[in-house]
Amino acid sequence: MGFYLTKIVVTVVLVVLASEVAKRSSFLGALFASVPLVSVLAIVWLHIDTGSTEKVRTFAGSIFWLVLPSLVLFVSLPFLLKQGLSFYPAMTASILLTIFCYWLMVVVLAHFGIRL
Repeated sequence: MGFYLTKIVVTVVLVVLASEVAKRSSFLGALFASVPLVSVLAIVWLHIDTGSTEKVRTFAGSIFWLVLPSLVLFVSLPFLLKQGLSFYPAMTASILLTIFCYWLMVVVLAHFGIRL
């Protein structure tokens, strides 16, 4: 239970730190947020929890393929905001578009025999 709480605290502190840094500097906040902290933490936690390099390898490979459609959010959100859409509708549309791209990526990869 103690390790589980440690994982939660470390993860929460890093997310809050990224948002606080972004208040002072968009560049530094973006730099901090662009580092794949969630992925790195999840990989470390998975390795500690299972000790399985095979699970880590599979997980990291899946992350690679799913990063590509996630980039749609970071293209569509600024575009929609620039077009004059207010924040929440733009965020909602961007998230829905990203979900669609995740689905599309899984379908395309399955067509080539890659299962996530």
